[in-house]
Amino acid sequence: MTADDPRPASAPTASPESRADAVRALEAEFGELINQFRRIITDNAQRVSPGMLPGAYKVFTTIARRESVTQSALAEHLQVDKGQLSRTVRDLEALGLIERTPDPNDGRSSLLSPSERGRERLSAARLPQENLLQRVLADWDVDDIHNLTRLLHALAAGVRP
Repeated sequence: MTADDPRPASAPTASPESRADAVRALEAEFGELINQFRRIITDNAQRVSPGMLPGAYKVFTTIARRESVTQSALAEHLQVDKGQLSRTVRDLEALGLIERTPDPNDGRSSLLSPSERGRERLSAARLPQENLLQRVLADWDVDDIHNLTRLLHALAAGVRP
């Protein structure tokens, strides 16, 4: 046990079977979490614009989060087909959710940004879930929240916590 790692230094090694069971249980919990997120995203997309698909919502929220992004950087970040992305961007622009401005660093390119209307629609769409995580974690010990954050970061980075 160290100051940085609260586990005992001689923690017993798990059997391959118990490790596989633990990983399968974790995978199942991630599956449930993903299903919840999908429902939230689908509901939010409908609140932004009835008929909006979750993929378009993802494009829109990524533009909103980045505040200003080129279409090629957006395609690279989302790892999507540029043709499909072009159609989605045109649709978002036609809905008045995003706007295009010339890229000052590249005259051939433009920057995509959320419009004022887009920011308002997104804020209104997210309102029902706002503070959901705060409510869910209200009774959790702060150290548990920090530990979960640390473990999720390690998992996402592919490193041992």
